[in-house]
Amino acid sequence: MASILIIDDDKDFAESVATVLESEGYQVGMEHDPSNVMDRLSKNLPDAIILDVMFPENSSEGFDLARLIRKQYLEVPILMLTAVNQQFPLGFSNKDIDPTWLPVTEFVEKPVHFGVLCEKVGQLIS
Repeated sequence: MASILIIDDDKDFAESVATVLESEGYQVGMEHDPSNVMDRLSKNLPDAIILDVMFPENSSEGFDLARLIRKQYLEVPILMLTAVNQQFPLGFSNKDIDPTWLPVTEFVEKPVHFGVLCEKVGQLIS
């Protein structure tokens, strides 16, 4: 069973995503505080990560965290799932994925249809 870690401060949204992914057969963990992520990954590395961008302390924390994760864990797929374009209409998308600036595997905007999300996660795991 593949494991997914959801990193998102919105507990209700993370729980909804977890419920959907669990119904698809994934083992799902959640982390709501980005300051705990690296310690958690050192203890239990998931098969894939779903990462938000905006956190209360830092509206671009997810970008920084993606770079930090990628430096230490090269092979773990990261799906950036965010509403950053609604808050800051800068037009971030898959075209911005870059090994140094935005080192994620996939970029998906919230709100997302859960069927699309499950399809993206399946692609990351395979």
